[in-house]
Amino acid sequence: MNRLLPAAALVAWLCVPFVPGVPNFWITLANYAGLASIVAVGLVVLTGYGGMTSFGQATFMGFGAYTTALLTTQAGVSPWLALPAAVAASGVAALLIGSVTLRLSGHYLALGTIAWSVSLYYVFGNLDFFGRNDGISAIPPLRLGDLALTSSRSYFVVVWVVVAGVLLLTRNLLDSRAGRAIRALRGGAAAAASFGVNLPGTRVLAFTYAAMLAGLAGWLYAHMQRSVNPTPFGLNAGIEYLLMAVVGGAGSIWGALLGAGLVTVVNDQLQNWLP
Repeated sequence: MNRLLPAAALVAWLCVPFVPGVPNFWITLANYAGLASIVAVGLVVLTGYGGMTSFGQATFMGFGAYTTALLTTQAGVSPWLALPAAVAASGVAALLIGSVTLRLSGHYLALGTIAWSVSLYYVFGNLDFFGRNDGISAIPPLRLGDLALTSSRSYFVVVWVVVAGVLLLTRNLLDSRAGRAIRALRGGAAAAASFGVNLPGTRVLAFTYAAMLAGLAGWLYAHMQRSVNPTPFGLNAGIEYLLMAVVGGAGSIWGALLGAGLVTVVNDQLQNWLP
């Protein structure tokens, strides 16, 4: 019976956009919270279980967003076919960056992620290939058959079905042998090594998995916004995503949903309350 509760909750949540009287604004805000929760789940794996702090997840989200933007606007690729490319681009970037950055630990690792996050933000904003600070526009929407998902209500279902899939995938990962190795990292390198954990490989696995989830969120973001620019993928956004994971409880994948929802709503309302 308990196993049916998450499925029942998901079905009830997916019905929310079709309830009369629900403002479109709150549906849009829920979509942003869903995208943020995907990134936050990756940070739970990386930080809460793996013990590694990263301020650069927004940058990996940018890799996914810019990859699908370039493929769909310049090469005419279908958004659905661009999905694996977007996720793979974030994963490859994580492997390259992680091969250098993950040699650091503690505060040095956090500072390292800040450094390349700032650097890549200026790369996105200063190269003509990425449209400089203006970014890339006219990105085609996702389509289900003949239905173009151009409204927040129609996009809501896609976002939250993906969130549910990410939660299930992450839970299965953490329950696997590789997941137990990631959990062991939280106790410290010496303790994990004493249990026979391959420290470099496990750290890279957690880092790459979190980056690929961020790339998935970037793909969804690009086709929801229909345009991309460097602003949502800078250091400030990376700090917000880490805050979401911490606020919800860095040791719980369900906490990523709570943290993403709270920070998204509070961040929006503060713009009304503060000058």
